[in-house]
Amino acid sequence: MTQEFPTTQHAIQFVGADEVVHNQAKPMYELGPTQLLLKPEACGICFSDTKLLHAFTNHPRKSRVLSGLSAAELAEIPSYQPGDAPIVPGHEPVGRIVTVGADVTHHRVGERVLVETDYRHLPTASSNAAFGYNFEGALQEYVVLDERAILDPVTGERFLIPVSEGPSASAVALIEPWACVEAAYAWGERQTLKAGGRLLVVADVAAGLPELLAQATPASITVVGAAKVPGATVVGSVGELEGSFDDIVYVGSDADVVEALGAHLGFGGVLDVVLAGGAFGRPVKIDVGRVHYDLIRYTGTAGDNVAEGYARIPAQCELREGERIAIVGAAGPMGLMHTVRTAVSGVPGITMDAVDVDDARLAHLAAVVAPVAAANGVPATFRNSRTEPLEPGYTYIAAMVPAPFLIAQAVDLAAAGAIVNAFAGFAIGTMAELDLTKIAAEGIYLVGTSGSRIQDMKTMLAKVESGQLDTNVSLWAVTGMAGVADAIESVNNRTSGGKIMVYPMLPDLGLVRLDELAEKLPTVAAALDAGRWTKAAEAALLASQP
Repeated sequence: MTQEFPTTQHAIQFVGADEVVHNQAKPMYELGPTQLLLKPEACGICFSDTKLLHAFTNHPRKSRVLSGLSAAELAEIPSYQPGDAPIVPGHEPVGRIVTVGADVTHHRVGERVLVETDYRHLPTASSNAAFGYNFEGALQEYVVLDERAILDPVTGERFLIPVSEGPSASAVALIEPWACVEAAYAWGERQTLKAGGRLLVVADVAAGLPELLAQATPASITVVGAAKVPGATVVGSVGELEGSFDDIVYVGSDADVVEALGAHLGFGGVLDVVLAGGAFGRPVKIDVGRVHYDLIRYTGTAGDNVAEGYARIPAQCELREGERIAIVGAAGPMGLMHTVRTAVSGVPGITMDAVDVDDARLAHLAAVVAPVAAANGVPATFRNSRTEPLEPGYTYIAAMVPAPFLIAQAVDLAAAGAIVNAFAGFAIGTMAELDLTKIAAEGIYLVGTSGSRIQDMKTMLAKVESGQLDTNVSLWAVTGMAGVADAIESVNNRTSGGKIMVYPMLPDLGLVRLDELAEKLPTVAAALDAGRWTKAAEAALLASQP
């Protein structure tokens, strides 16, 4: 028997900058032969949703796909809505495949799947395509996906990852943000010149460059200055440079020059600042949005050997033994995940300061995380930095708040060799004025990542399905479609004390905090476990709604 679907559905749409609508009759799309229909079971609200809402057409992932699929192929996908077209957000879902087109070969009806949302094989002008950005997301009752977009063209891996029936929908939906946290630590860092890349050397003397060239051979080398590099093209000045470079080696300490060079860093580019005994006369403006989205990196040395900067780059930005850790903005949804991950990391000898400026949210965070940290032998404090200023000497600082001055402050608080993880999603073009002398001389490494990879999703899924991690620890509130606008406002205003889960099949349910359930939905509250969301509570919620 052929399953019948409604002709319209409830959906949340962003229709312009800061314009959210609850469309109660969004037309259902006709399914093409290479497409499948996913029915979302649950979808989390993310701070990144608010960035899309504010930027809308200016968001780097709302723009058009440039390659990977042809214009004709993209035109066949009705859920591809780039530019100023209304878009359905929601990139933290779990769902079930309910029908497939005739030419779909890698997916089947009935599969319960976790959605990897980052389409890195489909580049846009300054980022890449993504589910919930320029392809419609899961804040609707049904969503169309095209198999040509959700298969990795190199590995053949599926972007819809099968999951078991065991975990609650909320626990699976929360894997995506938890995977983003995992990626922030597990992401591999490049420790050599990019093989086959473009190298720029701005120096009169570049001691140690042959050592770098012996490790990896770029396709081209450009020199500004008197440095002698065989086979290089010489350009008269930085102002005459064109295009982007994968690696830039700069010997000197002129802030204006470094700021100009930063604009020439390509995606994943590294700028090696070789002070050669010098020092910058002022803070240097660094685009921390590009650190986050474009994965650009700054390294350096106080000496004159250009190879020393690359030697200081860590292979990963994972926690290290004996680390003194500060998590800034820890009481927000993502900060809670970072604190829990730190507490259960198993890294010997670490200590953690969870830092925020809201006492009520800190109290909620401490109630959730302090027992976990104590059980794992991790000394933890929960500090309001307004009343208890931080002291320098941290070896790892993770910043959850997209405020440039906090990144500058993190550099000031960092010990030699520290990692500063700019996890907060700064918009590209956000300039932070940083002490680049300290960064280069003391080997402080500024890192940022955006989104997650399939392997990060699978890592977190394994932890959830094995019972090693209950992602519901980060859940603060639940809602149906009627409460999504309030949920987005709460995330935007940073008043939420954790993640908010949307159940798209519930059109009329407003936002309800877990600590309100006893009053508003007592049968659901009865199924909580010491105040924590459970699969039984989820079932009770779905049963309680008409």
